[in-house]
Amino acid sequence: MTAVVCIPGAQADPPADPAGPAAPAAPTAADVQAAQDRAGGAEGDVAAIQQRLAGAAAELDAATVRAAKATEAWNGARWAARTARAAKQQAVADAAAADQTLVTHKAAFRDAVITAQGMGLEMSMVEAIIDADGMDTLLEQSAASDYVQSLFDQRRIAYVDAADAAATAADAATTASAEAARALADARAARDEASAAAGEAEAATARIEARRTRLVKRLARLRGVSVSIARAHQAAVDAQAAAQAAAEAAAQADADQAAQDAKAAKNEQANDDAPTTPPTPAGPTPAPAGGAEAAIAFARAQLGEPYRWGAAGPSAWDCSGLVVKAWAAGGKTLPHYSVAQYEQSTPIGRDQLRPGDLVFWSDGGPGSIFHVALYAGDGRIIHAPRTGRPVTEESIDYWRTPDFFARP
Repeated sequence: MTAVVCIPGAQADPPADPAGPAAPAAPTAADVQAAQDRAGGAEGDVAAIQQRLAGAAAELDAATVRAAKATEAWNGARWAARTARAAKQQAVADAAAADQTLVTHKAAFRDAVITAQGMGLEMSMVEAIIDADGMDTLLEQSAASDYVQSLFDQRRIAYVDAADAAATAADAATTASAEAARALADARAARDEASAAAGEAEAATARIEARRTRLVKRLARLRGVSVSIARAHQAAVDAQAAAQAAAEAAAQADADQAAQDAKAAKNEQANDDAPTTPPTPAGPTPAPAGGAEAAIAFARAQLGEPYRWGAAGPSAWDCSGLVVKAWAAGGKTLPHYSVAQYEQSTPIGRDQLRPGDLVFWSDGGPGSIFHVALYAGDGRIIHAPRTGRPVTEESIDYWRTPDFFARP
């Protein structure tokens, strides 16, 4: 028989429970509340981060618009300076031509006076022609004499007209020179402002993108997913927000148009009994220029190339610079300035867009346009968006609803 050894202070194992291990204790009300608090806190953190991401997007949007406005203001100032310089050159040329015409008429008038002198006119009057100060005296005396008047009246009038034209041309040249100098000074000031705005936008873009990256990483940790998944999810959220904003803007535009149509219908009804002149049928919407395909092909060839304010190629672009070179490839000359591009094109509606047309963004009327893109068809555009984003092809509503449309 086996002996049982007892060790003082030791306790024997309890007998096994035939029902198996005990079930875990049910969570208390305090445990449930703590879990809910943790989940609610995480959801609150996610919501806060998404709010901060939305704020970062709005900040980036504002910086983009400021830089775009400054860039297009500089493009406009450069365009105005070139226009003023051309006007100055033309005015100077006109003044030189007027001076040459005056010389010719002065010589003809002198010959007429000399001829008249041979017929009895005093030599002192002939000598007076040499002195510009004596010209008025000579003209007064010649006007007082019927004989002299009949002899060289025609050449005298021609000389006076030439003198007036020369004086007017000289004044115009002086004015044009002053305007060219002012335009050049404005262009230099606009260039400095654009440079500062571009630098600010570049710094803001880097700062905001770094902030967005940190926020997306926090979202990934809170949701227990990879950063790439969190980034893709946030991109979808941003796209959905942009689409919603575009839909709301489109709905508002439709409502405004419906109100205008209703008002027009009401006015038409009120005037039914009044005699009216049949309206002139509107002409057909102009067809795209033959070079639209070439313009689009050129723009597509620049996809991926960087944005740089004031640039028009060959390897960097701003929005209006890309349009200039694209349509140059299509055989159409446009200024490197989005406002002037709209002014020199035929305005159309969004529903009339065809490939090659121009799409504009503004914060007011056409004079406040600050961004332009080339319509590629199927609701897509090709453009140079902003600092930090290269030339790209994307939805026409990728950002905010465009304001104006035109066909070169």
